[in-house]
This record gives sequence, C-alpha cells and structure tokens, in this order.
Amino acid sequence: MKKLAKIGTSVSLLAMSINPAFAADPGLGIEKPDNFAIENIGALISSVIGVALILAGILVFAMLVWGGVQWIMSGGDKAKTEEARNRITAALVGLAIVASAWAIMKLVEYFFGLNIQDPQIIQPF
Repeated sequence: MKKLAKIGTSVSLLAMSINPAFAADPGLGIEKPDNFAIENIGALISSVIGVALILAGILVFAMLVWGGVQWIMSGGDKAKTEEARNRITAALVGLAIVASAWAIMKLVEYFFGLNIQDPQIIQPF
C-alpha cells in the first residue's frame, strides 16, 4: 500500500509540474525543438537506407567470422560443424539479399530518375 501511495504522489507531482500552457493550447503546446533539423524527408530516408546497408554489411561479416570460428572450434564434431556451415550459409544468403536490395534500389533510381543517395538533387513537383 505504501508503494501505491508513493506512485500516486509521484504521478500527481509530475502532473502539477507540467507547463500550464499545455492545457490552454489546442495543439498541446508541443513545438519543434530548435535543434531538430529534419527539413527533408528524402534526406531522412536516404540516411536510414545508408545506415541499414552498412549495418547489414557489418552483420554479414560478423556472422561469417562467427561461423568460421565455430567451424574451427567444432573439433570434428559433425553437429557443431553442420551448425557452423549453416551459419556461414545464412550469412552468405543475407549478403545476397543485401546486394539484391542495393541493386533494386539502383534500378529504381535509374528507371524513375530518382537519386536516393543524394535527395537534395530531387526537385519537388
């Protein structure tokens, strides 16, 4: 019961400390912070795609290394060797998927005249 009372007190103090402008403003007084600089959704998407491709490459490399180490450490055990082989195969399939996604992105850029990697060049309609 004491914990419930402490939680209730904390919630009520938090509610009282909220800026009263929130209640008066129909937009809840939420404004864009000064250092929030997403002006172009294309730049955001381009950055996300770039980061995703880099992370996928790093993960593929890590999976290949992990599979190689597993294979070396298997000590001739058939089950462990098979597990390492499956991990390496999965990493290579992942690499093929990432390469295919990159190629599809480049094809979309070419056929539709877009520039996904540098969205500042794209002119609005």
